[in-house]
Amino acid sequence: MNTEQSPFEKFGRWLKQSVGLKLSTITILMLLLLIPASMIKSIIHERESQNKSVLHEVSSKWANEQQINGPILTIPLVYEYLNNENETIKQTKHLHILPDQLNVNGDIEPKTLKRGIYEVVVYSSKLKVSGLFDLNAKIDQSGLKEIQFDKAFMSIGISDLRGIEDQIQLQWGKEKISVQPGSRLPIMMPSGVSLDVPNLAEDFTKMVNFSFDLNLQGSQNLSFIPVGGSTQVELQSPWPSPSFNGNFIPKTREVSDKGFTAKWKALLLNRNYPQSWVDRNMADRMQDSSFGVDLIMPLDDYQKATRSAKYAAMTISLIFLVFFLVEILNGKKIHPFQYTLVGLALCLFYVLLISISEHTNFNIAYLISAGVSSLLISLYSTSVFNSLKFTAILSSTILGIYTFLFVTLQLADYALLMGSIGLTVILAITMFFTRNINWYKLHVSAE
Repeated sequence: MNTEQSPFEKFGRWLKQSVGLKLSTITILMLLLLIPASMIKSIIHERESQNKSVLHEVSSKWANEQQINGPILTIPLVYEYLNNENETIKQTKHLHILPDQLNVNGDIEPKTLKRGIYEVVVYSSKLKVSGLFDLNAKIDQSGLKEIQFDKAFMSIGISDLRGIEDQIQLQWGKEKISVQPGSRLPIMMPSGVSLDVPNLAEDFTKMVNFSFDLNLQGSQNLSFIPVGGSTQVELQSPWPSPSFNGNFIPKTREVSDKGFTAKWKALLLNRNYPQSWVDRNMADRMQDSSFGVDLIMPLDDYQKATRSAKYAAMTISLIFLVFFLVEILNGKKIHPFQYTLVGLALCLFYVLLISISEHTNFNIAYLISAGVSSLLISLYSTSVFNSLKFTAILSSTILGIYTFLFVTLQLADYALLMGSIGLTVILAITMFFTRNINWYKLHVSAE
């Protein structure tokens, strides 16, 4: 009997037994499975955008981020000039004076508001603001005709006036003055309050103390402009996850599970604008010197889900590697369709994670999602491998991957280090188990 195979039969047998072709097929399947993984990232970003939309909506009803600017004392100056026709022209300019000292001491009480399945961080703050004005300002006397002390006013910038909870009364020397809504310095302070300063002619060239209490609501952020020649800000809050930002970081800070305490200090020499000026726009320079604190959700669920999805390629690659090694070591042929089903089960993990985490704690959602995905793949591999030994190896690998990923997500500052160490360990294990395989003489079983 002639058992010689035809060229087509030889080619077909090569297709079934070629390790290189098998690896190419697995690689193509893995790349194709990155498409649904990418779609999952889009879903996460969409849900995160919806969360931000809700955050903006709730903040707009409570009060937005708050920034405190001032107080700034403004005095109109009248100058007289002669033009080219020897006609006298009067021109009014404004002298702006910043406080020599500014101290802010405040307590921030955070709250979480819910809208559907979303949470928004807002706060109520109680701020005690005090300081000292040195009114011995140097004024350009050239052409100065009159100092209009009776029209002097003070401005306090508050970025969202809806957050003011109580009437503001400013103690100016021995006088107590109620403020009025509206900023009279629309360029430097688009939003704020103002008040007329009494008896300024008597106080001029003197040192005058001031103070006021400010009970203010806001959302997520509270910041300050260091207008004082020496500005000191001290804040306390039970919020455990602050993010200090801006042009100055706290000189001292203590952060724990019970909250935080932070102290800032900024001097005149630390910023790029003077203590007094006449008719110059300092708005941008002042804004550049701001500092403050964000009350953030610690590694919120969407950030964690996005970070976990970035490891999709690694997860799929490792599980496919285990399946391929089982083919090589156990001589069990696995069809590309079976690889595809396993890959889809891995992608299902991320969909379950983001959907469940919106309704419960992220760690619980991770446990459920990882458990469902692992159970699906392990039960399926029992039939595919027909070997409890290799099924146990695969289950251990999946458990190790999900455990490694969970630990990496918790350690935000050490994520890159953990990832590097994990990949090194994985490569070392793979090299160990494949060290004795002769790849040139290797064929996949054609059963």
